[in-house]
Amino acid sequence: MGFRGFLEQLRASGELIHISKPVSTEYEMAGIIEALGEKPVFFEKVKESSIPVVAGLVSSRELIARALGIKKEQLLHKLSSAIEHSEPPEIVEKGECQEVVEKKVDLTKLPIMRYTEKDGGKYIASAVAIVRDPEFKARNMCFHRLMLLDKTRFVARIVENRGTDTALKKAGGELDIAICIGNSTAVLLAAATSLPMGVDELGMANALERTQLVKCKTIDLEVPKDCEIVLEGRITKEKAPEGPFLDLTGIVDKVRQQPVIEIKCITHRRNPIYQTILAGRNEHKFLMGMPKEPTIFNEVNKVCECKDVYITPGGCSWLHAVVQIKKRSPDDGKKAIEAAFKGHGSLKHVVIVDEDINIYDPHDVEWAIATRFQADKNAVILPNQPGSSLDPSGDLTEGKKATTCKMGLDATIPLAATGKGFVKEAYKKVDLNKFL
Repeated sequence: MGFRGFLEQLRASGELIHISKPVSTEYEMAGIIEALGEKPVFFEKVKESSIPVVAGLVSSRELIARALGIKKEQLLHKLSSAIEHSEPPEIVEKGECQEVVEKKVDLTKLPIMRYTEKDGGKYIASAVAIVRDPEFKARNMCFHRLMLLDKTRFVARIVENRGTDTALKKAGGELDIAICIGNSTAVLLAAATSLPMGVDELGMANALERTQLVKCKTIDLEVPKDCEIVLEGRITKEKAPEGPFLDLTGIVDKVRQQPVIEIKCITHRRNPIYQTILAGRNEHKFLMGMPKEPTIFNEVNKVCECKDVYITPGGCSWLHAVVQIKKRSPDDGKKAIEAAFKGHGSLKHVVIVDEDINIYDPHDVEWAIATRFQADKNAVILPNQPGSSLDPSGDLTEGKKATTCKMGLDATIPLAATGKGFVKEAYKKVDLNKFL
């Protein structure tokens, strides 16, 4: 379906809200998106740019599933299959993203937003970055927030020891990079997924939805041919202060010295559309958390039968998960806890429940903890574990890998008798129409 196809579908169904009055990228646009609850919205007139802006396309599981042409109940298995069975994408001669080529770069013409008053500058939060690993020769695709410095440069937050940082070190501190704005949901999800080193995330995107590539004009990289805007450039050895900026937890991240990216060429569609997301809100959370559900699912399935996984929004869609299993032996819950932490290294707390618990209902999950869990018997506490730099309560000592204490709760039905049952009794279902 692609970015434009999904946009047209939402427009045809009346779900795309159109804002026809001029809107500023300085706080105003972010405020409108938030006030609308991140529903799909199209800003026709932007005060600082001639390019229109769209937001809210991946703000719910329902929207994400529809963009992939499936039901939301199929998302976990669709993502899991694409991770396990990626398909090398085809490289074609021409792409819509290169209908216009601009060698004279002026990034200030883009509708780059300032989200909150604490932002260190104007930011792109929705762009997909593509680099090539010098050792494996494979493309690596991921997200980097980009703070605008001037007409030709950004400073990028590049997380240490992840794909781009590893490739950059192998290359001696400088590396070509392509930055894509306005992407299909398949590309966004694949970019948010951490695949093994040397595995091409664009192959995962192609498995989710046919994704053809086109070669860049000035650098040796390929990009999705139907994306809206491509910034071709190079990560340099120059460093600059990056931040502060809102991170996934909704807390303002600190200022760091980060690599500067020099943009050499801009290509785009005729009449391009700029895609944005709100940092720390639903789109950010779904893109970060949802791709971790299949990696947890696959690991738990190695030790017991896993039925479903949910990275919860209350846990910032990153630090907490609920895992549903079909329990067959007394230690399945403990095994699932260990596997879940293996499936998502940044996971802090995980709750294991039975098949009768609705993992998407926090009240049902809490009920399972209240009635099926004993802390001295069913809690697994793992102190001093590698954690997430997004967790403000962890040990975030500068220059060291973040550490935290992890906890797993086995809230499955105990196999030993206690004198009480563990199944919630249901009332007889009636047809209200007979009595009203």
